[in-house]
Amino acid sequence: MDVLSDLLRRARARHALIRQLIQRSPWSMTFADAPPLTIVATLGGPASVRLHDSDASPVLLTSGDIALITKTGRYTIANHPSTPPQVVVQGGKKHVIEGGEEGVRAHHSLAPRTYGDGLPGATTMLRGAYAFRGDVGDRLLDILPPLAIVPAGPRTRAALDMLTTEVAHEEPGQDAVLHQLLDLVLVLALRAWCAEPQTALPSWYGALAAPAIGDALRHLHEEPAHRWTVAELAAKAGMSRAAFAARFTSLVGEPPLTYLTGWRMILAADLLRDREATVAAVAREVGYADAFAFSVAFKRARGTSPSAWRRQPN
Repeated sequence: MDVLSDLLRRARARHALIRQLIQRSPWSMTFADAPPLTIVATLGGPASVRLHDSDASPVLLTSGDIALITKTGRYTIANHPSTPPQVVVQGGKKHVIEGGEEGVRAHHSLAPRTYGDGLPGATTMLRGAYAFRGDVGDRLLDILPPLAIVPAGPRTRAALDMLTTEVAHEEPGQDAVLHQLLDLVLVLALRAWCAEPQTALPSWYGALAAPAIGDALRHLHEEPAHRWTVAELAAKAGMSRAAFAARFTSLVGEPPLTYLTGWRMILAADLLRDREATVAAVAREVGYADAFAFSVAFKRARGTSPSAWRRQPN
């Protein structure tokens, strides 16, 4: 499994929320407790996205554009930045703002997971929300800025069309279909955004496409508990030990075994949140036969012992 797929698999919460809005202008919805990652896509008509805890100007979206929203607690999507707030969504419930009569229409259920008025000339929006888990989720989200805009493209549009077709249906296996399609939209959007020349990416992401080094990263992610050596990784890459170590460090920004230790500590931090797993069991799962050695490594990386870490609020 490649590294990005591995991060998505480990980080994603069991359920993702998918909703469709079909609403005539003017409309405006504020999300007051934003999840770690939101996907907003316009399927017809204009829209704008504004982050409340940012000085950046609202961003306008056209049909087929996708917005990836992270690292913010509150944002507003609307037909236009000048539209007054009408509805606030908080705690999973919609609250109509006083004087926002137009927003009442957003309460109307048109079909499963579909709201608005559904009248001619309406804007159609898709919104998918992910509740990513723990430190693995943070590593994935570190790829993105608070607001990343992916312009419409043939591949993302095809995936959005499939998701739109399915979102209003209610058939056996529907949740599984929707979550797979939302994952597809997310991966295609991430690919498109990361491919932009102006995008600043973590060193490890840029190394994924490098011959030999990308494969080495895949091995480390697939088998983090394996007792890897630089010599073994170099042999798998078909390189000398010295050449492999220098190439890996240059592209990833740290030596192979330092990267492995960091990845193990990320996995351990999330595993420790399972209160039923002993520290020794977590140590074995991330490649430490000795719980004491694991505890020393974890405290060096996190500044606290595994036992103290697991007592912290999640």
